[in-house]
Amino acid sequence: MIIEVAPYNPDWANEYEQEKYRLVDVLGDVILEIHHIGSTSVKGLAAKPVIDIIIESDSLEKLDAASSHFENLGYEVMGEFGIAGRRYYRKGGDDRTHQIHAFKVGDPNIHRHIAFRNYLAVHPDIMREYQELKLKLAKACNNDIDAYCDGKDSFVKNHEAKAIRWVSGT
Repeated sequence: MIIEVAPYNPDWANEYEQEKYRLVDVLGDVILEIHHIGSTSVKGLAAKPVIDIIIESDSLEKLDAASSHFENLGYEVMGEFGIAGRRYYRKGGDDRTHQIHAFKVGDPNIHRHIAFRNYLAVHPDIMREYQELKLKLAKACNNDIDAYCDGKDSFVKNHEAKAIRWVSGT
């Protein structure tokens, strides 16, 4: 997979909306809520051009039973893929275009992703710092996704914790 961090593209919001309607149309009541997350969801933020989506469902079993629907939409069904209680789906193979993180309603991973997105959106100085880090890592990682993610890890964890406190008002 080529690690490319592209300038913000306003079409990312449209790509999310189109995919959201496809997912809701096919999966129906398996989806209780759906959210655009990740860097492509933050206006002005450079990002790997992969649309990140969170699906909230009332049942992991319903998600598992809908695997063929995800596959029919072009997704690879990956199971938990390293995060307990998650169902992970990716589309596009090495040229990934979308990825879905699906959780049962109330899972704390939903809250942390949305809090981080909202925090970046209203803290432009932190957003710029994150952008600079991602651009630097993309150049230095030699297309090693693990190295890229590891390089962001402490920044993301630090600011996710701040975002959660910010959302809760503490």
